[in-house]
Amino acid sequence: MAEPAPASPRGRMDRFIDGIELIAAIFVGLVAADIFLSVLLRYFFSYTIPDSYDFGRLLLGILIFWGIAATSYRGTHITVDLVWTVAGPRLKRVIDVFATSVLLFVVTVQTGTLFDKVRITYDDNVLTYDLHLPTWPFFAVAWLGDVSAVLLIAVRTYRLIFRPEALGAAPSIQAVE
Repeated sequence: MAEPAPASPRGRMDRFIDGIELIAAIFVGLVAADIFLSVLLRYFFSYTIPDSYDFGRLLLGILIFWGIAATSYRGTHITVDLVWTVAGPRLKRVIDVFATSVLLFVVTVQTGTLFDKVRITYDDNVLTYDLHLPTWPFFAVAWLGDVSAVLLIAVRTYRLIFRPEALGAAPSIQAVE
């Protein structure tokens, strides 16, 4: 019986990527907990958490931007692969590099505009409705998620061009009929 091959050592970049994915997962949990607690308290105890709506929408915004970071590196976001599936390996790589480069450009521009939103929210002193808490920190955390997305997409682009083996095989999802 052959022994299993030792696991390949993970570099700092892979641990950084895992950390970003963990942060995105934490925000999924926070959004779910906020919704669950809000519904539970409102339905059974007729009590509303102050600023629950504001916290929910702000946390959902954070989740979206950190989710973009997590899914963009792995390439697990929704795609349309009509041409890619029939292309040869070389053309597939060209398509992947082009698509990832376009994504990098778009998310970089988005990050710049989101920073403007953080600055404007801070300057205008936008507050939550009930507790009058400043909302700019939520926008700043969302912006950090977008910055993480730019970093991870840049790493993905680099690896697609120079080290495609570092990306590993994409997980295959089979449809059940």
